[in-house]
Amino acid sequence: MSLRFRQLQAFHATVETGTVTAAAQQLGISQPGLSNLLTQLEREVRFALFHRRRGRLVPTPEADVLFREVDTVVRGLDHVAQAVRDLQNKQAGQLQVASQHSISFGFLPKVIAKFARTRPDMAISFQSQYSSKVQEWVAAGLFEIGICELPLVHDGFDVHPLHFETKIALPAGHPLARHSVLTPQLLENQPFVMMGQEHMTHRRLREAFQHVGIPIRARVHSQLFRNLLSFVKEGMGVALVDPFALEFDTEGGFEARPFQPMILMDMAIITSRVRPLSAVGAAFLALLLDELRPFQASPAKDEPRP
Repeated sequence: MSLRFRQLQAFHATVETGTVTAAAQQLGISQPGLSNLLTQLEREVRFALFHRRRGRLVPTPEADVLFREVDTVVRGLDHVAQAVRDLQNKQAGQLQVASQHSISFGFLPKVIAKFARTRPDMAISFQSQYSSKVQEWVAAGLFEIGICELPLVHDGFDVHPLHFETKIALPAGHPLARHSVLTPQLLENQPFVMMGQEHMTHRRLREAFQHVGIPIRARVHSQLFRNLLSFVKEGMGVALVDPFALEFDTEGGFEARPFQPMILMDMAIITSRVRPLSAVGAAFLALLLDELRPFQASPAKDEPRP
């Protein structure tokens, strides 16, 4: 016996629809072509598959038994075919993204949700971690796409550099909010909530004050921009904060002003140089770069950083 899948598919469609015409339309073939497949199948199994009743094809008892066996096979292969089409259309697969904390709380979930809206069967793996760990994960192949702060401590990455302007966050109603731009001179003697001493924004802010001979008054140190902003809201001081903490805060209780000299936060999107991106990864990377563009510092405003 030499059964072919197309014969079983024709039989399955005919049982489901009840007519050769409807079955042929479902499979996208001609009626004579479908009838020929049924004839071939009857010849192979050596029993009648249908008898006609009131214009419809009704399965014989033997055909009922055959249909129960065929149903799982046909639906399973249809599912495989749909999965292939989804992969070809970048609608399935797995999205693997790891990011440093600042863009993980508001920005990235929105971008991932937007990307997933037309890909209901796509699996998503997303983790938020410190930048060194993100780099380690991408280097090890645990994640396809990483977003991290510079510098890079691993080799072997394809890198998309990113530069974001930081701003000074003030408690709501703070007297300095009347200024459109804040400087070290205006912020003299203000208590600061700052990132840890090894963070680039801490070093650059301190150097900006030192450059004009003004001491900076550090009151609180923390490790996340979101934490800095929370302390600002509580009136503990002012803080230099990245644009994502400001943009995706939903509570209010603060005001933000540009700082001069401009202090940038240097970041990058990284992918492995030795492992090509999946179709899903490449499509998400394109969307991510597009969504990040409005947040990036304008090239016209870029200046040498302290």
